[in-house]
Amino acid sequence: MRASQFGELNAFVAVAAHRNFTRAAAQLGLSPPTLSHTVRALETRLGVRLLNRTTRSVALTSAGEGLLAQLEPMLEGLDKAMEAVNRFRDKPMGCLRLTASRFAALTILSPLISRFLREYPDIRVEVFVDNSQSDIVRGHFDAGVRWGGRIDKDMIAMSIGGRHRLITVASPAYLAHNPAPATPQDLLVHRCIHYRHTWNGTIRRWMFEKAGERVEVPVEGALIVNDTDLALRAALDGLGVAYIAEATAMPAIADGGLVALLDDWCPPALDFCLYYPSRRQMPGPLQTLIAFIRQQQRNGDGLPGARSSRIVAPPVDAIRPCVLPGPMLMAKPAGRAGRCPID
Repeated sequence: MRASQFGELNAFVAVAAHRNFTRAAAQLGLSPPTLSHTVRALETRLGVRLLNRTTRSVALTSAGEGLLAQLEPMLEGLDKAMEAVNRFRDKPMGCLRLTASRFAALTILSPLISRFLREYPDIRVEVFVDNSQSDIVRGHFDAGVRWGGRIDKDMIAMSIGGRHRLITVASPAYLAHNPAPATPQDLLVHRCIHYRHTWNGTIRRWMFEKAGERVEVPVEGALIVNDTDLALRAALDGLGVAYIAEATAMPAIADGGLVALLDDWCPPALDFCLYYPSRRQMPGPLQTLIAFIRQQQRNGDGLPGARSSRIVAPPVDAIRPCVLPGPMLMAKPAGRAGRCPID
């Protein structure tokens, strides 16, 4: 097979996986027009249409589905062959594709990957930031980082980022006209900023715990957002009380822009995990990352002790990533009230 033909097939598989030319082009390091031309060249050479395209969507034709079914195991075999050769190198190399929620990417993954890339400069890391319920298998990711309660069933999971809690905060300007709550029930008379999860469309429930007593408060408010930074900004602007991750709020608390409320009433902390499908045929870069994390944990470098487990969770939807260019690539529907994890 000529290199140009392999490139055409690889381009088709990327578009079929993402159902989007822009995201596939970003993965392959091509421009969208170049990728479109490559796929059309393949269709012309084969004499069949493989993809149905509109301005809003990309879908496989019957011929495309048949070709994809044949190509995926072949390309997987090639990846495994390259990984086998990679094990003979003195320094690990290859591509490591990760997905994470925005909070996990900024708070946990970004500092970890910075240290990892300094140690292993020959490994290329792609991070797709996505707050939806990602399927790492369908998305062709090596691993993901999520709150433990959101991980797909039968995944191998390793605690990675400590335990994070949600706290209530408000600005001094808001509290000047609204007495600070002494108990969670006092929030019923406050304007509260709701957060809607993008991964399942539910509104975050406000949960509190003290001395073993758990309380859920059905707060009211005129503002609903699906972005943590927007919730933080609204609280800073005095629009009401926000219920956000402590790590997100701490800089504003430290400089006096926000005041922490109900500090003795904190919900159970949330544990974030690195998760992946199986220990069998694990890609070399992922093995290297896991070994690196364990070494960091043994050294006490800001990571908790790892523990592996089987996670059982509801089925997930396909990933819908977008990509921003850079050496470490990081990218960025409504409904009922739901659980209160950090996205």
